[in-house]
Amino acid sequence: QQLIISLKQAAMKENSALWKRIANDLERSTRQRRIVNIYKLDKYAKDGETVVVPGKVLGMGDLNRKLNVAAFTFSRQAVDKIKSAGGQVFEIHDLLKQNPKGKNVRILG
Repeated sequence: QQLIISLKQAAMKENSALWKRIANDLERSTRQRRIVNIYKLDKYAKDGETVVVPGKVLGMGDLNRKLNVAAFTFSRQAVDKIKSAGGQVFEIHDLLKQNPKGKNVRILG
């Protein structure tokens, strides 16, 4: 709940549609949140890109790209695969602190 409030505040302060959209997605019930597997990140994201998943990242598939991935939650296997590919794993609030304007960030899921 605190994450959603801080996302909405950042969206208003920085006039960022990205954070507003992620806050709205996270307000949904947990059954309606997005679930993204590693193979989809590999298929749709570009090498070196920063990606936000407003839901959970699961470890099915292989990752052959170096990605920075922020999500609400991760499975342990997904974290291992992202890190072994040379990428970084963030919680959404950490990415919000690093990039309050939401520039060069892509939503997947």
